[in-house]
Amino acid sequence: MVNTSLPVLHVTIGEAPPDRLDKALARDVPEEASLSRSRLMKMIAEGLVFLDGEPVTDPKARVAEGQVYALLLEPAADVDTLPEDIPLEVLWEDDDLIVVNKPAGMVVHPAPGSWSGTLVNALLHHFGGKLSGVGGEKRPGIVHRIDKETSGLLVVAKSDRAHHGLAAQFEAHSVHRRYLAVVNGAPDAADPRLRGIKGATFEASNILRIATNLARHRTDRQRQAVFFEGTGRHAVTRARTLEVFGTPPVAALVECWLETGRTHQIRVHMAHAGHGLIGDPTYGGKRKVSEKAVGAAAVAAAEGFPRQALHAATLGFEHPVTGEMLEFSSPLPEDMEALITALRGAAAG
Repeated sequence: MVNTSLPVLHVTIGEAPPDRLDKALARDVPEEASLSRSRLMKMIAEGLVFLDGEPVTDPKARVAEGQVYALLLEPAADVDTLPEDIPLEVLWEDDDLIVVNKPAGMVVHPAPGSWSGTLVNALLHHFGGKLSGVGGEKRPGIVHRIDKETSGLLVVAKSDRAHHGLAAQFEAHSVHRRYLAVVNGAPDAADPRLRGIKGATFEASNILRIATNLARHRTDRQRQAVFFEGTGRHAVTRARTLEVFGTPPVAALVECWLETGRTHQIRVHMAHAGHGLIGDPTYGGKRKVSEKAVGAAAVAAAEGFPRQALHAATLGFEHPVTGEMLEFSSPLPEDMEALITALRGAAAG
């Protein structure tokens, strides 16, 4: 029987699973759980993975779509990450969670090359020792992340009960998240090129829907790539053009929202559609803003933009303890406002 004295994470095996348990769990476990394949293999070996109440200790065990595995999460251990007195813009805080507006340039969690100056360092100082334990470590309950150079809203758990409640909402894709991005070109249902791209379709109101699988690039492990039929995790992004810049259109402000939440999802999907984000050094591609269409000043602003032009603008969820519906919004940061102003000025001229 499952020892319910430990926190339990339930993982449902998705379509066309890999041929062995460790690979299937690594694919289907929520990213927010922060469980690597090596850690999952250790959990399997230690009898912490259950199917129908019985432990499964063979990492090569066959799996089937729809099976639900129970993963026992061991008590959290202390980590070496040090608290740092870094200013935070806090939009909401109570005993169970905190909502912050992360600036561009801040890494969410310490990693090789970024052991300090991260959001977790700042939260450790802010919380003063009251931490949620997840993924085998005592640290703030990071239930979702945004890239270092993406700005905007994040919710972080302060208690175990909040962490598990929020993680369940992210796993169920019930969290409301909207992003604002400045992209090359302008997504439009009238563009025949887009209708020829696999995985790209248009819904009512000129909403672009991109549905693919996403997984690590086969040769560049720092990148994500688009796949189909059995490789990677299913990912769906929708995008709606809010404003077009240039004649003919060379850039646009778009609103993006996620049906799923995969690493680099918006950046990869918009690039797949031929509308990579301005300033994105990894996925932005070689497409350039035309000086003839928008003028030299706008070109300089676009080509000199130092990061991917992406901002997590809206975040809504059910409070995991009180049940209250919460929604937060964050205005565009100054650098993206300046970029848009330059593009608008060119269009007006």
